[in-house]
Amino acid sequence: MSDMGANRRILTNRQGHPVHDNQNQRTVGDRGPATLENYQFLEKISHFDRERVPERVVHARGATAFGYFEATGKVGDEPISTYTRAKLFQEAGKRTELALRFSTVAGGRDSSEAVRDPRGFAVKFYTEDGNWDLVGNNLGVFFIRDAIKFPDFIHSQKPDPVTFEQAVPNRGFDFFSQSPESMHMVMLVFSPRGIPASYRTMQGFGVNTYKWLNAEGDTVLVKYHWLPKQGVKSYTAADAAKVQAETYGSHTKDLFDAIEAGDFPEWELHVQIISDDEHPELEFDPLDDTKVWPEELFPLRRVGRMVLDRNAENFFAESEQIAFGTGVLVDGLDFSDDKMLVGRTFSYSDTQRHRVGPNYLQLPVNQAKNAEVRTNQRDGQMAYYVDNAGDNPHVNYEPSILGGLREAGPAHDEQGPEIKGRLTRARIERTNDYAQPGDRFQLSEQWEKDDLVANLVDALSQCDRRIQERMLWHLYMVEDELGARVGEGIHIALDEVADMAPLATQTLTEEEEQRRQNLGNNGPRDVSGHVMTHCVPNERVAVADEPDLAEV
Repeated sequence: MSDMGANRRILTNRQGHPVHDNQNQRTVGDRGPATLENYQFLEKISHFDRERVPERVVHARGATAFGYFEATGKVGDEPISTYTRAKLFQEAGKRTELALRFSTVAGGRDSSEAVRDPRGFAVKFYTEDGNWDLVGNNLGVFFIRDAIKFPDFIHSQKPDPVTFEQAVPNRGFDFFSQSPESMHMVMLVFSPRGIPASYRTMQGFGVNTYKWLNAEGDTVLVKYHWLPKQGVKSYTAADAAKVQAETYGSHTKDLFDAIEAGDFPEWELHVQIISDDEHPELEFDPLDDTKVWPEELFPLRRVGRMVLDRNAENFFAESEQIAFGTGVLVDGLDFSDDKMLVGRTFSYSDTQRHRVGPNYLQLPVNQAKNAEVRTNQRDGQMAYYVDNAGDNPHVNYEPSILGGLREAGPAHDEQGPEIKGRLTRARIERTNDYAQPGDRFQLSEQWEKDDLVANLVDALSQCDRRIQERMLWHLYMVEDELGARVGEGIHIALDEVADMAPLATQTLTEEEEQRRQNLGNNGPRDVSGHVMTHCVPNERVAVADEPDLAEV
């Protein structure tokens, strides 16, 4: 045996027993039956049979990297303590460790990353007050505004339950055609921004509306924006198809290789802030996650930067098992009454307990590594240590005078505006589902408009006629030019949809009713002076030749 071989460490099983033969089972003779007491084989194969935990129902495909957040100590030009007491933001130059998991939404764990799909953008801050998870996406809005519709929406994006055919446009657009609140997200997903060229060159957003609390318990509403120093870059469908023909994991490889080469990606964190009330002066509800806040009214304010400088050392342990939840907030940060946020707060943590186990927060990647964890939680599947307790280990309950844990002390439990109302099941009053999608179309770059039209024509051409007609009606309600160009592409004229009534579930605003009465002849929306979230420059990364999209 060579010196190199003799110096290699000995293979063992997890009981610490040396493995003397890893090539052959124990049998009666060299070709006889295997014996039942094949302990090493049974341990090896039974663990192999259980190497996979259930994949995430959504966001199954993803990649995680690690780095730090560095605060400015300010929000824009003001001291950040004016708005929040969260410690990670208070000091200029203060750094907080973090993990960031990027992901696609609809595909499985081994699916392509070069697909048309929103991208998850989930950040875990390991603060001294415990972990904070900011769980969002790359597009700034979402398809639905009430969490009760989330299972329906995701089912519409998943394979047909009978044929298991993947990505059937008929399914998705059947849902969209009956859910006008999804028009804003459709405008983004079917534009080039629906296929980022890499994880490094896309924006990130908290999407939902949150609250900040200061030391006096005063609250404001906030939205979070991550702006990449690398710029925003996207693919067309033809570019993505060429990339996908060579590899399914293009985004993961790009991220890993950049960090390994010392080309650390960086994002600036900005926030928008408005007062914590209903804002009746706005044409939309600030808690509606299908909307963005006009940046000319509520400008972006910088609060810090994020740098990713380390790859995961083990993909399964640090990416597959990392767990996020919108309810994971630290002191100085709080929930708003955003209906999607409330539903996500339950669902995210619940799915991790199902997927990884009830003790998923004991895994190193999920631990609050910079805070002291002391709980009375005990046991459960895969509990491999006991959380720190009080001075008396016999006491795993509270209250107690026998040396158990005590409460932290009073906090600002009364905060925010007073809310009064009757129990009900009702949509928010200010839905206004077409104005922002129309504004976005007008504010898009010409190549983005052309690509959006081409993608909608391609997808809708595969749909049933009644779905095409309803979607075309919606698109005319969004913007005349968009409806006309898509209608020409799918060979449906304006007069074939002009007399359609609104959906039974819709309540149109006065402006929307006027647009309906004048469908297709409203003229372009006026966007002069309007600064809209996500309308930053977008560079096409061209890897494929394709026809002139302006001809579509």
